[in-house]
Amino acid sequence: MAGKTSRSPLAPASFPDMPRIEGVRFASVAAGVRYAGRLDVMLAELAPGTSIAGVFTKSSTRAAPVLDCQAKLGGDPTGGAAILVNAGNANAFTGHYGQTSVGALTDALATRLDLPKERIFTASTGVIGEPLPHDRILDQLDHLGNALDGAGIDEAAQAIMTTDTFPKGSARAIEINGKEVRIAGIAKGSGMIAPDMATMLVYIFTDAAYDQSQLQTVLTRLTEKTFNCITVDSDTSTSDTLMVCATGASGVDATDDPVFSDALGDVMLDLAHQVVRDGEGASKFVEIVVTGAVSDAEAKTHGLSIANSPLVKTAIAGEDPNWGRVVMAIGKSGVTADRDRLSIWFGDILVAEKGWVSPDYVEVDAAAYMKQQDLVLRVDIGLGEGSAKVWTCDLTHGYIQINADYRS
Repeated sequence: MAGKTSRSPLAPASFPDMPRIEGVRFASVAAGVRYAGRLDVMLAELAPGTSIAGVFTKSSTRAAPVLDCQAKLGGDPTGGAAILVNAGNANAFTGHYGQTSVGALTDALATRLDLPKERIFTASTGVIGEPLPHDRILDQLDHLGNALDGAGIDEAAQAIMTTDTFPKGSARAIEINGKEVRIAGIAKGSGMIAPDMATMLVYIFTDAAYDQSQLQTVLTRLTEKTFNCITVDSDTSTSDTLMVCATGASGVDATDDPVFSDALGDVMLDLAHQVVRDGEGASKFVEIVVTGAVSDAEAKTHGLSIANSPLVKTAIAGEDPNWGRVVMAIGKSGVTADRDRLSIWFGDILVAEKGWVSPDYVEVDAAAYMKQQDLVLRVDIGLGEGSAKVWTCDLTHGYIQINADYRS
C-alpha cells in the first residue's frame, strides 16, 4: 500500500518516555494484515475491575468493530478485559463478513485470555470495503498472549499506525491525596480526520480508579474541547474509536477529581495536536481562535468553517496571507456574522477590522508571518461573548499523492 514515508516536518522530536500503567499489559506483532514487515496488530490486556469509557464515530456507515464496542460499553467490570487493534484494513463496509470477523476474533481471544467475550473490544483501521483477513490475526493470538508486557506501549503505538509518519504518545503523572496517579495514551490518525467524535483511534490508560458512568461523562465532555476541535480534511472516518481505561491499580479513586480531569484533558489535547501535526502532506500547524461570537457553539462553527475551507488551507500552504478567504469562510458558516463587525489577525498582525482592511496593515509583514510552521489565525465576530479554538493544518499536493495511491 502506498503512503507517505518521510516523517512529518511538524512531528515532535521523539516519542515521549511513557510510564508503566499498572493493570495493563501490551503486545504487538507483524501479522501481515496488509503491510509487510511491520507491526500491525496490538493487544492490550486489562486487569479485573477496569472501568472503560468510550466515544465513537457518528458516521452512518460505522464499521462492525465500532458497533460491537458501542454495544459492550458499560458492562460488568468484575472480570478482566482486552482491546485488540489491527491496522491496514478497516473491516468497514464488508456486509455480514464484518461481524463474522469481529465474532471470530472476540471469541478466540476470550478463550485465549480466559475473559468474557463481552469484555473483548476490537478496532480496525485502514482500507474500507475489503474483508478483514482475520485468520492472519487469529494465527498470532498465542504469540500476542505470550508476549504481554507492561512496558509494551511504545510498540503498541507503532502497531496501530496507517499513513501516520510517527507514533503518537502522551503521558502525565499527578498527585491525588498524596499518591501518584499515572495517565498514558496512544493515538493514530493522519487522514480522514474531521471532528465528529474522536476522528481516529485513541487508547488512554490510567491506574486511577474511576466510576464507569462518571468516566463516560468526563470523557464526552473533554472530547468536545479536544478531538472534536481538530480537522485535517473535513472527512469523518467509519472507524473512529476513543477509549479510556481506568485499572484502579493505584488504589486512588479519581472520580470527579478536577486534577485528574485536567490531566486527562491535557493528554487528550496533546494527542489531538499530534494528529494534526501528522496530517497527510501537512507543512503548517494552524490554531484558529474565534471570539466575539453569539455563543461558544457558533464560535466553534465559524472556526471549523475556516479550518475546513480548501481555499483557506491552500492559501496557508502557499504562505499567502489571503484574508479574503477567511472572510468567505465566516460568511458561509451558516451561523451569525456581520460583515461590518469582523476583525481578523494573522498572529499579532491586525489584518482587517470593521468590515475593511486595517489602515495599518502591511502585507509584507503578514507574508513573512505566514512562512512560520506554527500559525495562529484569530477572528473576532464582534457580536457577543462566545469563543472557541480549533486546530488544523494546510492542504498541500502531498495530500493528493498520499490519497490517490492509498489502495495501490
